[in-house]
Amino acid sequence: MANERMRQVWKLGADGWVAHRDLFEAELGGFTDVVLDAVKPGPDDRVLDVGCGTGALVERATEHGAAGVGVDISPGMIEAAAALVPAASFVVADAQTDDLTPLGPFTAIVSRFGVMFFDDPVAAFTNIRRAASPEAALAFVCWRGIDENPMFTLGTNVLLDRLDPKPEPPAPDAPGPAAFADPVRVKSILEMSGWSEVNVTGVDVVCDYGLTGSDGVEERLTMILNTMGGRIAREQLEPQLGPEGWLALLNDVRAELRSNLVDGHVKFTGATWLVTARNPADQGNDVR
Repeated sequence: MANERMRQVWKLGADGWVAHRDLFEAELGGFTDVVLDAVKPGPDDRVLDVGCGTGALVERATEHGAAGVGVDISPGMIEAAAALVPAASFVVADAQTDDLTPLGPFTAIVSRFGVMFFDDPVAAFTNIRRAASPEAALAFVCWRGIDENPMFTLGTNVLLDRLDPKPEPPAPDAPGPAAFADPVRVKSILEMSGWSEVNVTGVDVVCDYGLTGSDGVEERLTMILNTMGGRIAREQLEPQLGPEGWLALLNDVRAELRSNLVDGHVKFTGATWLVTARNPADQGNDVR
């Protein structure tokens, strides 16, 4: 089955995202603004969010008057999104392989970090385009390199360094957070999928964990433990170390975060690409 590994990853990870939705939105909310500013949805639009998670982008699109639809391979995410955003529609679907045309046609297709997980991204973006209206806009944000984004390493590495064996780094093009780090590859994927006017622009957004007045350390630790790396570390290390040893390791993570505070709290710059494109008017959604 296509995307089966990521299907399992997000099935296991959904509970943490749902339970801590407010924390994740505090971190990622600025990227929602970036995507919506690129498409400017309004009452005449029908917007599809690919990899919608708990529905933040769809929620904001509906606030602008658009009809919003979210798809995600995680049933847990979709269940939460439907409960949180009753004004929109949410469907469990694999955007690479499932027919999305009955949900459309869409005048805008958006995603916030939801499109880097396809086994075959050309097939996925071709399939997505079939559900797009002629001249429909596409806009999504994806991470640049891991080395440009300390949120993927700072604190998390304290946990991963204790694993034996340590996880092998993924191949550069493997499905995952950094799959679209190469802008040339991203542009090529979209062009091969039939999209036109492809543009890839670097966008940096500050991710601040101290918005409630705390130093953000506990908030960031909570998020680390609900990432894939954090879940793996907890599953393996907590039984090995026992309660006291696990607590000591978490205190090492806290110390690492506190030694890297910015203006008194945990704050990172999220380095991303804003990718925009358009469905050619002369091709519509008829892709063979």
